[in-house]
Amino acid sequence: MARIAGVDIPANKQVRIGLTYIYGIGDSRAAKILAQADVDPYAKISTLDEDQLNRIRHVIETEGQIEGDLRKEVGLNIKRLIEIQSYRGLRHRRSLPVRGQRTHTNARTRKGPRKGTVAGKKKATK
Repeated sequence: MARIAGVDIPANKQVRIGLTYIYGIGDSRAAKILAQADVDPYAKISTLDEDQLNRIRHVIETEGQIEGDLRKEVGLNIKRLIEIQSYRGLRHRRSLPVRGQRTHTNARTRKGPRKGTVAGKKKATK
């Protein structure tokens, strides 16, 4: 397993797929990184030598935020929205969809599992 940016990347994956295991690197950003590092995107990670891995690490470090820094920035952005009591901040606080999706039906991912209706017990009559 190769370790890039503090993340273990599976050795049996292609490099372009393996890089997406890093938070902040998607498919298109992985392709750009590999083009700059001059590495074959379809090669398996286990076949890469130390020089190629170092080039990938160097490009990732110079390109921008990933992993911890990016997670921290996103968290601070959400916290700021909550503090200024914007509409989006209120939606985050209530764990509801933020970007205008409907909630009458659907939105189960954000709202969590359904809370079943609890029927009231009938009292025994004498």
